[in-house]
Order: sequence, then structure tokens, then C-alpha cells
Amino acid sequence: MKQSIPPPSTEIAAAAFAALGSEARLAVLHALVRAGPEGLAIGDLGARCGVAGSTLTFHVKILAQAGLVRRVRDGRRILCAADADALRRLGDYLLAGCCADAPSAEKDAVHG
Repeated sequence: MKQSIPPPSTEIAAAAFAALGSEARLAVLHALVRAGPEGLAIGDLGARCGVAGSTLTFHVKILAQAGLVRRVRDGRRILCAADADALRRLGDYLLAGCCADAPSAEKDAVHG
């Protein structure tokens, strides 16, 4: 059975959401999510999301610092991949209190 990991603290979640506050970084992360767990080489990533060079490196660095992207050197290439567990925890952070203040009929409709 897969162990449940608690959602991130408010401070960590805020840093992750701040990292996503750029259209370019959101496009980079979306391309990496679509690529799956194997990720993409930095050049392929740039071609897919339309961001290249030092700008792409900067955006990947911000996403990695926020814990949303992993970077791994593979010989001369740098592979980047979305951290699916971190993204799930970020979603869990948003949904942790879902409907906590709603009347019970609304809670039942959502969690049905």
C-alpha cells in the first residue's frame, strides 16, 4: 500500500505557487507533465514549450528550487522531469479543507 504523504506547509505551497506565477514556467511544467516520468532533455523541453537558452535554464531552476521539477545530468545532457509526488501534494494542499465550512448537503454532493 502506498504511504500517504502529508500536504506541504503553507510556506512551501506558497513558494511553489509563486514559481508557477509565470506563463513561461507554467508552460515548461506542463510540457514536463505531458512528457511523463522520463522527462525531457533541456533542448527538447525548450522546443516543446517555446522557451530556449538561458531563459529556459532560469525557469527550470526556479521550478526546481520550488521542488516541482527534478534535474539529472545524463552524460552531456540535462534531463528535466516534473515531480509528480510534489504536484500531488500541492493539489492535496488546496483540497485538504475542501467543503469544511459548507453545509452538509453541499459536502455530500462533492464527496458523494
